[in-house]
Amino acid sequence: MIATASVQFLPQHSYTRTTMKISQSLALELLAQGKSPFLELFKHGTLSLEIYQPDQVDHQMPHDRDEVYVVVSGSGQFFCDGNTMPFEAGDFLFVPAFVEHRFLEFTPDFATWVLFYGPKGGEAKENKSVKKIW
Repeated sequence: MIATASVQFLPQHSYTRTTMKISQSLALELLAQGKSPFLELFKHGTLSLEIYQPDQVDHQMPHDRDEVYVVVSGSGQFFCDGNTMPFEAGDFLFVPAFVEHRFLEFTPDFATWVLFYGPKGGEAKENKSVKKIW
């Protein structure tokens, strides 16, 4: 249940005992007000939602939890674990805990949702393989 979620950054958003809505436009507006390229917007249990918009260079380091990106806008190249692939708005990107990754050659309008979840070390500590369902 989402009732105990921390929503301190977005009081003007729709929030009830069972629903949480965060708009892309307000998330980007709040991000622009700060000095950091990311802003945590929502937290519930192990799930943390951020908006991320680096300026020209992505300086992030590997994280200690599993991570998902859902690209909001822009396009570019995504480096992950030695491989580079193109990305564009709407793409879903998964990064296991502790894996080196970064966005490269991205357009000025690039922004992405970031979801961290699970325990430190990632959910698949023993089995680092990713299962494709298609």
